[in-house]
Amino acid sequence: MKGEEERSEWKLHRLECQVLSRLDHDKRKSLTPSIRLMLRLHLRRKLQNDKIVPSTAMDNYNLVEALVACILFITIFTANMSDITEEQLVLYAKMANLVNSILQWPEINIKEIAENFSKFACNAHTICDSELRPVGTGLYPVISIINHSCLPNSVLVFEGRSALVPTVQHIPTGTEFMFNTHLFMFQGADKLYRDCWKHYDSTECSKEQYLLLGEYDDIQESAILEGYKCKSEKCGGFLLYGKGFQCQGCGLVRDKEEIKRITTEIKLLSEEKIISSSTCNYQEAISIYKWIEKLQTELYHPLSVNLMQNREKILKSLMELEHWAEALAYCKLTIPFYQRVYPAVHPLLGLQYYTCGKLEWYLGDTDEAVKSLIKAVDILRITHGTNTPFMKDLLMKLEEARAEASYRLSPKE
Repeated sequence: MKGEEERSEWKLHRLECQVLSRLDHDKRKSLTPSIRLMLRLHLRRKLQNDKIVPSTAMDNYNLVEALVACILFITIFTANMSDITEEQLVLYAKMANLVNSILQWPEINIKEIAENFSKFACNAHTICDSELRPVGTGLYPVISIINHSCLPNSVLVFEGRSALVPTVQHIPTGTEFMFNTHLFMFQGADKLYRDCWKHYDSTECSKEQYLLLGEYDDIQESAILEGYKCKSEKCGGFLLYGKGFQCQGCGLVRDKEEIKRITTEIKLLSEEKIISSSTCNYQEAISIYKWIEKLQTELYHPLSVNLMQNREKILKSLMELEHWAEALAYCKLTIPFYQRVYPAVHPLLGLQYYTCGKLEWYLGDTDEAVKSLIKAVDILRITHGTNTPFMKDLLMKLEEARAEASYRLSPKE
């Protein structure tokens, strides 16, 4: 079966190369992932129609035709066509004409291609590697029919080009599979709920699915993740804006001008060219990120989304510079945030434990490394399975770390 799939992929690749070879070098480089995906979709359809590669129940163009386009989706669920702007419709038409000019097939339906681009907007998925780093874009029609939930019973992961939906809890017979599409979002409860109303059939998700309990907890959760903290270090409360920014814990009012000054300074620092450039100097970027962090700790709760996003940038830059000890310190700072915003079994939480474990082991803290790697395995064996190269490598690291820890505890002759 694998050999047949490889032969089919080779035939598709050969046809794709023939089509792209007609383009000049600059035009080939300018093709976006969505354009490339559309080209592959229609090339595969042609090969299947010509019986050069087989169609299967899981791989045929009829599944794409059955997908709901973004325009129809918005009309059905929100009755508001204004959510699709005229600019988007014009863009879909231009992209369809570009695909037509590349393929140069007399029988091609430009309107159908434009509609397929609209389907991509609702149904395409970002393909990630085992550590959830984006590597491409793909269309998985069968996966696309799985509904979104803010209390998911499964997750979407990828193994090569294959999309897998492992369950993260016991699912009784007859229960619908659902996963959370907000995989990479650091957002507060209120914003996630608004997004859900905008993009999904809102009857599937209640606001309580983002929260702890009730309206007060909703306000508290959003204020902690997105709002400002009390100025008193002894309090730890959150602020609500009424007559002023008043702490809901101790009642202390924080000066509006002070908040405005700090937020303006953060904004100006965030716009520095050195950190907006893709080829930035990591050491200089870290200095700016740390200055932003200092200001953010004066303004935001320790579990703030903004603070955590900035610390992730510092962590990434420290890893690039191989400053392992400081990277570990920042990795540990992110763990409480991950624990708060993600379910107990979530790949991002598991991967953060894995990063901590690898850093601890490299720095010689084997006992702590074993603890972190065990936490990572407990989560990732559920979300990733145990037979992938990634998980086999993780399990091997855990066994090696355990052996090293045991050796250190054993009496020396």
